[in-house]
Amino acid sequence: MPGFYSWQNGDLLLRIYLQPRASVDEIVGPHGEALKIRVTAPPVEGKANRKLRAFLAAQFDVPPTRVTLEKGHGSRIKLWRIHQPRRLPALIDPAE
Repeated sequence: MPGFYSWQNGDLLLRIYLQPRASVDEIVGPHGEALKIRVTAPPVEGKANRKLRAFLAAQFDVPPTRVTLEKGHGSRIKLWRIHQPRRLPALIDPAE
């Protein structure tokens, strides 16, 4: 299992390395013990976190209310919880 995610009672916990001010919103891939994701929003006034929340909601086919930032509000390394994801990117194994 890659070190950037784990499962907890049907919820997916994701450790993310966030790169704000990118040219496109995208999942880059593993980055050490985190999953690198780029978003177009700047890292000011929570804009990058809000953009990442919406991006994760779309990627996992859940409403944004089911995506919670657990740790790392002001850091590039963040821990997010996806409550009961309906879809998984290829990087994540549903069996683990």
